[in-house]
Amino acid sequence: MTIDTRKLLEIDRNTVFHASTHLKQYANGDIGGRIITGAQGIRIQDSEGVELVDAFAGLYCVNIGYGRTEMAEAIYEQAKKLAYYHTYVGHTNEALIELSDRIIKMAPAGMSKVYYGMSGSDANETQLKLVWYYNNARGLPQKKKVISRDRGYHGSSIASGSMTGLPLFHAHFDLPLERIKHTIAPVYYRREDDNMSELEFSKYCAAKLEEMILAEGPDTVAAMIGEPVLGTGGIVPPPEGYWAEIRKVLDKYDILLIADEVVCGFGRLGSDFGSIHYDMKPDLITVAKGLTSAYQPLSGVIVGEKVWSVLEQGTDQWGAIGHGYTYSGHPIGAASALCNLDIIARENLVGNARDTGAYLQQRMRESFADHPLVGESRGVGLLHALEFSSNKAKREHFDPNLKVGPQIAAACLEQGLIARAMPHGDILGFAPPLVVTRNEVDDIVERTVRAVNKVTDKLISSGDWNAK
Repeated sequence: MTIDTRKLLEIDRNTVFHASTHLKQYANGDIGGRIITGAQGIRIQDSEGVELVDAFAGLYCVNIGYGRTEMAEAIYEQAKKLAYYHTYVGHTNEALIELSDRIIKMAPAGMSKVYYGMSGSDANETQLKLVWYYNNARGLPQKKKVISRDRGYHGSSIASGSMTGLPLFHAHFDLPLERIKHTIAPVYYRREDDNMSELEFSKYCAAKLEEMILAEGPDTVAAMIGEPVLGTGGIVPPPEGYWAEIRKVLDKYDILLIADEVVCGFGRLGSDFGSIHYDMKPDLITVAKGLTSAYQPLSGVIVGEKVWSVLEQGTDQWGAIGHGYTYSGHPIGAASALCNLDIIARENLVGNARDTGAYLQQRMRESFADHPLVGESRGVGLLHALEFSSNKAKREHFDPNLKVGPQIAAACLEQGLIARAMPHGDILGFAPPLVVTRNEVDDIVERTVRAVNKVTDKLISSGDWNAK
């Protein structure tokens, strides 16, 4: 069947509210649209026959790659058997039981139960409710504040959007909520003191966290939430010793740690979980994206034994817990997750993320080490970022009006490559599917080099930048 792209996009502009889009420009046709019609491996195709290498796995999520027929079959078989039933008051299903057992066995030590939702945003909403319930059950009604970090990303709903530390997600939405605070982001590249080592910078970040806790009052601070590796805030691995230093402060003041593993969980760093990779010892864990590789919407809150025992005390006191979603523990989502985890294990995709990821880091750093436009090439596993600087030696920013990051992302698209312009600076992000090969990494790097060089030449020839 031939697709009439123009006609369908006209209908789309008239009827669809798109995420993260300039609404009027898109509705008026001033910016383009793209109808995705198929995908295989690390490539997607559109209705005009254009093929693109997806070096961002959708939104960090298609870990097993596109076009997995066994996933479609698992979803179909579960739909034939049991398409839906709720999980209220002890109702369950076989796929959900098997999945929960598997997650707990994979998770860091000390985890107890899994609660399910549909997205990372709603999972972090659940986290906030559980933290508040936990301290009410402990008789600590004032201990309710949650500390997130500048540049952290935890969703875009009311509470999760508040925990997100990016101005774009707060401005004009009356966020963040008053109970949500933000401490310094562990971005070593942006340190003020050039002589500070990574470990010294980590201690500095921990000291700033402790300073905030003391200013707010330790008896009012309930939890801290953090991604093992900052994702949408710029793909920033933590500096040496960071999580060990943070954990010391949290333990000192009886503050829970929520590890937001939506991006890092299920293999992206070359470990099952980022909190294992960095020995974070979390009390609560948020998962989504890689749980099903986005073949079905599913998220989870993994509850540690310490928190679970208090939740039980709460229901002894107050009755059944007043939290639930219609689609929590959806059997089709659970079946999809099981098949996804089978593929990850069978094909050793965690090992591929570690080994091919190391190759990605090497190739990017070698290719851009001496490039005048690239201030830093950083990453871990199959996460990487290039941060662009107007003065490499001094780590200076470009004028934001030049939109250097978006220009380079657009130049990548011209090369048939999807890489993401990150929303907090001139940063280009990469998070390819975990099935990516070394040859495909070479291809991604070569396309990126051409794109960066094109924008470099443009900036110089236009007089917008003098390479230093």
